[in-house]
Amino acid sequence: MGESLTARALLDRLVAFPSVSSDSNLDLIRFIGDYLDGWGVPWRLSRSVDGHKANLFATIPATSGETRRGGLVLSGHTDVVPVASQTWSSDPFTVTERGTRLYGRGTSDMKGFCAVALAQVPALVKNPLPVPLHFAFSCDEETGCQGVPSLLADLLAEGIAPRAAIIGEPTLMQVVNSHKGCYVVEALITGIPAHSSQPHRGVSAISAAAKLIAAIEREDAATLTRQAANSDFEPPRSSLTVGMIQGGTATNIIPGFCRLAWDLRLAPWDRAEDILGRIYKVVDEEIRPGLKAQHPDADIEIRPIATVPPLRPDPASAIERLTLALTGHNRAIAVSYATEAGLFQQDGMDTIICGPGSIDQAHQPDEFIEASELVACDAFLGKLFEKLRNGALGG
Repeated sequence: MGESLTARALLDRLVAFPSVSSDSNLDLIRFIGDYLDGWGVPWRLSRSVDGHKANLFATIPATSGETRRGGLVLSGHTDVVPVASQTWSSDPFTVTERGTRLYGRGTSDMKGFCAVALAQVPALVKNPLPVPLHFAFSCDEETGCQGVPSLLADLLAEGIAPRAAIIGEPTLMQVVNSHKGCYVVEALITGIPAHSSQPHRGVSAISAAAKLIAAIEREDAATLTRQAANSDFEPPRSSLTVGMIQGGTATNIIPGFCRLAWDLRLAPWDRAEDILGRIYKVVDEEIRPGLKAQHPDADIEIRPIATVPPLRPDPASAIERLTLALTGHNRAIAVSYATEAGLFQQDGMDTIICGPGSIDQAHQPDEFIEASELVACDAFLGKLFEKLRNGALGG
């Protein structure tokens, strides 16, 4: 028999692991695996390419013994953002209680949900549901949702097909049925350096970058014509921003290299392939030929860095209807930030976001979660499991 731990006790344990995205999360994953082993819950790993990080997927079988078909996933990411250069009033990797708040890195984003989900294990092992209950704990969410695709690929390869998923990002226990996608792209531009007094001998990588920036800004301006009325999104449209540019060595040298990176925040009614496709067309038909016309070694390379699809509202969503009834809210909302939810939906799962804590606390110094949020999430899951026992989601 395993150890029964409250959500608060589990939160203490989880926050104590400094699972910053740049570092390994394997110690935290081992802790979760050991905890599940104590209760006889089978789990599997899908690792990052370098093997230093892992996702964990676990299943409590249905009363029938079913583990692969149907059921519900409770999903949370295990990585957190850095605390470097932030000023904290207490140790960020020790949960500190002050008044009604629990302070620590990841308390809201999103180890609070992970703790509440794991706290359900003992009761569910003793009294299983009529459908499988799955747990997904991912890595590298904070670096562009780069961890969970390998978890989802592993499920597909093993024939594991859950029906629905709840992503427990901090929403103050509101139901979210829509978020923007996030696409990060970089361009590496190779020019030909020369003395600035002889510009005809060189090719300016920065000048080519300026043309690319102009194309990106044209696409951003075009999204103004597709704004949605009465939308929860802020702004109520897709948006493109250039966030990084590096190039040049001196004012009297034609720059031989430039790197820039841009970000597309995609509204669910737009298509990334359309917006990015028009930018890539400018690259292929104007910028690259212009570079090559000046020198055969000049070039531009486009590299996608992150691809996170939007979560699109589904009028037929059973999990949305169920969670709205349980939370007492009249409607689901949309959020402008991106999560792993769009990836679960893309793989065929009926997906919503609902979890304890506030997104306003995410990534902040002195991040906290109200203790009452953990209680509310625990109560929500209890009511959800009762609905599943009574046949919701095909149980």
